[in-house]
Amino acid sequence: MIQDARVLQPEFVPKDIVHRTHQVNTLSAALDPVTDGEQGETSLLYGPSGTGKTCIARYLTEKLHESVIDLTTQYVNCWEDYSRFKTLYRILDGIGRTMNVHRQSTPKDELLERLREYNDAPYVVILDEVDQLEDKSVLYELNRTPNLTLILIANQEQELFEPLSPRVSSRLRAASRIEFARYGTDELIGILEPRVRWGLHEDAITHAQLKLIAETAAGDARVGLEVLRVAARQAEHQGLDTIPDEVIREAVPEAESEIRKRNVDVLTEHQRVLYEIITDYGEIQPSDLYAEYRNRVDDPKSDRMVRNYLRKMERYNLVRAEGQNRGRTYHSVA
Repeated sequence: MIQDARVLQPEFVPKDIVHRTHQVNTLSAALDPVTDGEQGETSLLYGPSGTGKTCIARYLTEKLHESVIDLTTQYVNCWEDYSRFKTLYRILDGIGRTMNVHRQSTPKDELLERLREYNDAPYVVILDEVDQLEDKSVLYELNRTPNLTLILIANQEQELFEPLSPRVSSRLRAASRIEFARYGTDELIGILEPRVRWGLHEDAITHAQLKLIAETAAGDARVGLEVLRVAARQAEHQGLDTIPDEVIREAVPEAESEIRKRNVDVLTEHQRVLYEIITDYGEIQPSDLYAEYRNRVDDPKSDRMVRNYLRKMERYNLVRAEGQNRGRTYHSVA
């Protein structure tokens, strides 16, 4: 049944983007100076998970490689590389400037200096999950770095700007801001159809079944693609030529579980502690959660930072919040 498993993988970047014409055109315009060897405009892509932000950023940087001979690009997931050192190291690694860099002894200013000295070719860096950066002042320094073009990706504009100093905030607010809304059912079907055409044998799944997957995904392309992938895998394991409706329904909880596991795997140390506490308790109030968190870590973050962590984890369906203010409780997600 599966003829090309690559197109069903979450990291696959399609050859054509559908239902995001405005976003593609806006980001393309911001990157256009790079085609002339100049620095592009800093761009901020924001919106819920599964709305195409990362896909479009990667799609357009790949397109740049087709027209610009001397070009370097780098993708940095700030959920994994969340510290100032890790972020700068990953950016330097993209241009091969990490020789003799040691986490414990190399001054942070030296990392920036190495980056500023680079002028060999235009350099485009995607900073995904940028609101996860512990020290967001690094964005100000990166934004001022010659020959470096930034594409920033976040879930919510407000959560990125809220903790920033006025200097950093004013600088980033001048960026080209591109909003991504949830997909409609027909739009999700349009995203799934070419994956089916490229990845599965003909007639493996019907249009009505794609609609079922799209409705289940509730506007999240990441969920829709994962349900399709899991359903195709299960059907093939059963030796079937087509995907039955019951296999699709059975694939939904497994797909959600696999996405959740991937998200848990990239939690920072402090986020993982919070996640483990909520999972251990099943249900817990914010004050008790923060007290237990402080007991389990040596260098606890502020209450405000913890709230930011929890909001992020809510959006990725790792925890669930109910109630408001003092009546608020956090719940584990099975």
